Amino acid sequence: MTKEFDRRIGQQAIMYAFAEEEEEASLASKLALMNWRYGKGKVGSMELQKIVAAIETSAKRQEIVNPELYREIHALYHAIIEALQGVTRGQIELGGMLRTAGLRFAILRGQPFENKAEGEWIAVAVYGTIGAPVRGLEHEAIGLGINHI
Repeated sequence: MTKEFDRRIGQQAIMYAFAEEEEEASLASKLALMNWRYGKGKVGSMELQKIVAAIETSAKRQEIVNPELYREIHALYHAIIEALQGVTRGQIELGGMLRTAGLRFAILRGQPFENKAEGEWIAVAVYGTIGAPVRGLEHEAIGLGINHI
């Protein structure tokens, strides 16, 4: 069995979102050993719905969630919204407030508890920049959302 700190799905999602190419393979093999599903992507937009759609589409294409099961999509949606609340500092609005975001994201799905009856959980970590739609006038931001499936 893996060490307890390895099972923190939020920590693993953040580390995977931050990982550069050389670190990514090592983290991916660790996640695979735990039988977790995982994926990454990038998105930039002034429209929040485009960011949500990009993360959701990525989770479906990378087979992290089953698009035919409402409970899985619902759990993913709540994890995405929670993560975006962190990035937007609780005001989930971009273009209407003349803000834009350039983000990379990681999606993890697994069993973070030793007791299998606790079931699977999903985590979405989002990292990047947010700010005025003028290059150089943005700042870093991070968000994390975790939900049970």
